[in-house]
Amino acid sequence: MNEAARSRRPAQIAARRLAGGGATTLASVPEGYDAFLLAELAQAFAADGEGRAVALTFVARDGQRAQSFIDALAFAAPQIEALYLPAWDCQPYDRVSPNAAISAQRMTAFARLARTRGAIERPRLLVTTINALTQRAPPRDYIRAASFSAAPGNSVDMAGLAGWLESNGFTRASVVRDVGDYAMRGGILDLYAPGALSPVRLDFFGDTLESIRAFDPENQRSVGQLRALDLVAMSEAQLTSETIRRFRQGYLAEFGGQTRGDQLYEAVSEGRRHPGFEHWLPLFFEKMDALFDYCAPAPIILDARAEEAADARSSQIADYYEARRAAYEDDPIKANYRPLKPDRLAS
Repeated sequence: MNEAARSRRPAQIAARRLAGGGATTLASVPEGYDAFLLAELAQAFAADGEGRAVALTFVARDGQRAQSFIDALAFAAPQIEALYLPAWDCQPYDRVSPNAAISAQRMTAFARLARTRGAIERPRLLVTTINALTQRAPPRDYIRAASFSAAPGNSVDMAGLAGWLESNGFTRASVVRDVGDYAMRGGILDLYAPGALSPVRLDFFGDTLESIRAFDPENQRSVGQLRALDLVAMSEAQLTSETIRRFRQGYLAEFGGQTRGDQLYEAVSEGRRHPGFEHWLPLFFEKMDALFDYCAPAPIILDARAEEAADARSSQIADYYEARRAAYEDDPIKANYRPLKPDRLAS
């Protein structure tokens, strides 16, 4: 048996076991080389990938390990697409929201997973982390619906588009420079969409979208024409009359009717994005999904020490919840933070 055939044999054995719904352990695979092995697995499953959003899901123990795996995969198998879904970059029960760029990257990944129909065009491997895997995700139906598409020549209500941007986490600015910014002046609307390489300028004549041009955020000069625009939301929570109503009902059911001075409740009730409001994300939906719902039936490969990382994450969530709960019980006015129970946030 030559070296190439010998190196493929472990992948073939693992693929057969995983295809049968069983579990298998890939032992003695050094970090870096595991990208070659998983590339073989991804190609095997992609060949039989009808209806799959991804051929395979790799769960790294942390973000640094996920990035090193993506780099190794790009070298080992550049023909395989690595779709990265990061975790939030803030602590559990934090007072701040996840970074806008992280939220944009997550929403782009969720949208690509939720919209996939039939066989994928080329082998795609989802790379994520234990922290992201254990965090509940927005429902797929919401992700599919939270989108906007247009092309030159279409009739588009400029004010309506601005309202959609506001509801879905975009921030109005005087000049568009960062992902998630949008600006309006006359019949022009600039925006920087999640997943885009550069911001775009939409030129309107009345309600007709005349052109879509990419531009350089540094000098604001056009760098090319686009045939279409396909937007996804910037945030995992949409502020509409329906979601605000659902949040208010859920919040009162969870914590009772005493809301005077509750900054979170008051801000969301007024349609404002309170810092850290994403930590109450389940209250905006009738139900939440798990990441498994997006990538099933693709086999899941856990990184070495992934179970150890999952245990540590579970303990961290429990500790932060207990600290928030105790602080609120001790002094509700000073704490001004009512945490959801961990089982509402983590899967």
